[in-house]
Amino acid sequence: MRALVIDSTGGPDELHLAELPLPAAVSDELLIRVVAAGVNPIDAKTRAGTGPAAVIPAYPAVLGNDFSGVVVRSPYESFGLQPGDAVYGMARAPRIAGTYAEYVAVSAMSVSRKPAAVSHIEAAGIPLAAMTAWGMVTLAQAGPGQRMLVHAGSGGVGHFAVQFARHLGAHVIATGSTASVGFLTRLGAHEVIDYSTTRFDDTLRDIDSVIDLIGNVHDNTGTRSLTVLRPDGLLVNAPTGSWPTMLAEATAAGVRATGYKVSADARVLDTITALIDNGTVRVNIDQVFDLADGAAAHRAIEGGHTRGKIVLRVTEADESAA
Repeated sequence: MRALVIDSTGGPDELHLAELPLPAAVSDELLIRVVAAGVNPIDAKTRAGTGPAAVIPAYPAVLGNDFSGVVVRSPYESFGLQPGDAVYGMARAPRIAGTYAEYVAVSAMSVSRKPAAVSHIEAAGIPLAAMTAWGMVTLAQAGPGQRMLVHAGSGGVGHFAVQFARHLGAHVIATGSTASVGFLTRLGAHEVIDYSTTRFDDTLRDIDSVIDLIGNVHDNTGTRSLTVLRPDGLLVNAPTGSWPTMLAEATAAGVRATGYKVSADARVLDTITALIDNGTVRVNIDQVFDLADGAAAHRAIEGGHTRGKIVLRVTEADESAA
């Protein structure tokens, strides 16, 4: 099969096409023909040698977690997903071979039927970011009467977090660039703070929870977020390596803080599928690259300011797939 691989960690140009053996599906795994693969910041971090790069078992390594595609082989005859079914989900790269390839073997526990309302390209942008957002906003107990601040609301995880929090009944305040103000409003944010003109900590107080997708990598966003929380409010941080003093700072400020790491869970993905199919939530695809242009996709995601998701086109869609 054709795959986008790295032979060592390094810059985006480490990514190149190679021919690899077809992966073997064992136990509860499905073999899936990948139509499209989502690109996430964690992919770029792994390629660069940080994040989970230390667990890459061998080279050449195939990165990528998100996929949308078609089942080729099912674990057993009466399993709920059978050859020809259109599915999407999340793999376990880099511990096992990822989704930047024509085929992937993945546990049935992390695969769901593809939403009928979207294409494979759109579906490939959903799993990791949406499940991360869902986990963060539910951990923060988004609901009626709660004021929730979502940083980087127009990004991959952020644009789902804004929609999920709004759906669950929270009053959503999102931060973003000038160019993203209209986009965030259309997503359902009740208030949008343009970070280029307004410092959020100058205007906000008594926030119940913060969905922190930045940490302290830029302008001490994480530390400043602690000051806008109500006493015992909660900050949920996703870039867990970006702010090593988070817990100590939160305790000193009289608030709570926690990191968050996504689990590949088909049950959560089923919930998200229903929200996509009934029109409550949508995915925004910012850019689509061919598999051979994976280096350009990584440069794009490392450049920041992505509105929604970046996706790789891997194989042709089979429009007859169920």
